[in-house]
Order: sequence, then C-alpha cells, then structure tokens
Amino acid sequence: MRQSWWKIVCVALLAYTLIGGMLMPVPRLFILNETIRNLYFHVPMWFAMVVLFAVSFWYAIKYLRSGKMEDDIYSVQFANVGILFSVLGMLTGMEWATYTWDGGPWTGDPKQLCAALCMLIYFAYLVLRAGIKDEEKRANISAVMNIFAFALMIPLIFVIPRMVSSLHPGGSGNPAFSKYDLDSDMRMVFYPAIIGWILLSVWITSLCIRLNLIKYKKENSFGFELSEKIAAKSRA
Repeated sequence: MRQSWWKIVCVALLAYTLIGGMLMPVPRLFILNETIRNLYFHVPMWFAMVVLFAVSFWYAIKYLRSGKMEDDIYSVQFANVGILFSVLGMLTGMEWATYTWDGGPWTGDPKQLCAALCMLIYFAYLVLRAGIKDEEKRANISAVMNIFAFALMIPLIFVIPRMVSSLHPGGSGNPAFSKYDLDSDMRMVFYPAIIGWILLSVWITSLCIRLNLIKYKKENSFGFELSEKIAAKSRA
C-alpha cells in the first residue's frame, strides 16, 4: 500500500478530470465553445510527453557514463511511452483543430509541423534501435541519438513556434490559455489533469520497464547457464 499511494492518486485525479472535465462550467468563448474541454486532455498529454522524454534523456546520459544495460532499458521505455503520449497529444490536437481552425485537422500550422518533426525524430530513434542487432552497440548509438532528439525537441516545441505567426495558443500574437481564458473553474480541473496524466504515463512506463528487466535477466541467465554447460563439456 505504501508503494501504491501514487497510483491511487493517479486514478483519483483522472476520474476527477473525466467527470469534472465533462460537467464543470467552462468559459463561453467564440469559436471554442465546448471544445475548450479538450484542454484537459490535449495539453496534459504533451506535458507527460515532455516529462517522459526528459527522463529518457537523463537515463541515456546515465547509460553512457555507467554502461549498465538497466539504464538503457529505462531510457528506451521512457522514450517509448513518451512517443505514445506524443501520438495521443497530436490526435487530440488534430481533433480540436477540426472544430476550431479553418482547414480541418491539419492546417500546416508551424506548431503542428514542429510537433510532427519532433515525433519523426523519435520514430527514427526507434527505427535505429530496431536496425542494430548487437546489444551493446545498439545501446550506445541509440543513447547518443536520444540525446540528439531531446536537444532538438526543446527548440521545436518551445522556441520556434513562438517566433512565428501561429493559430495555436502561445504563438506570436496569440496568447496562451493561461493569459485570457483559463478561468478559476478550469484551473480546478486543468492542474489536477496535468498531474494525473503524468502519473499515468509514469505508471505505464514502470510496467514496461519491469517486463523488459525480467526479459533481459532471463535471457542473460540462460546465456550464462549455456556458456557454463559448454565450458564444462569442453573440460570433460
């Protein structure tokens, strides 16, 4: 129970987000109307993505310093779930754009393009890992690629979109939600939603890490036992 308290908090916050997000009052704004409720899902998923990529980046550096395969497993699983949340964030954003932007789900907006480019870089990271068979070589090269991907994510997500004209809130000449329409009622749901989605992403990642650590230990224990048997036969 002591180790599961944060999982209980996660479930409670997401239940509150779903119920409060659908039922609590929101500002009646031109064009946005009821679609503004998507703020409780779209934006927190991007927050979760950034947190996961940041932790993956940290473990990539840690692996290059320690050489421990456990660090590589942590790094890749945080990246995998981060990519999942990036896809969810993109899909919820495109759905939102369908009802609020002229041009449908994809308008070629600078923030959409930068987010898509960021996702492609991390997809390339997964393809790179899949194409290298040697375990140690794969871990070393993909760790460097992970650092490179995170370094590019910062300007793509947080810098470039704010330097150009954009339909997306937070772009040039277009204020972010916190500055013009995130009222006190929405904050009561929005901030718990961010924490809840981040906790869910960490929960999913922890399960993936546990499964892959078990798989890694089984494979290595089998290889060790096999080498011992071969060595024993050669001595006989």
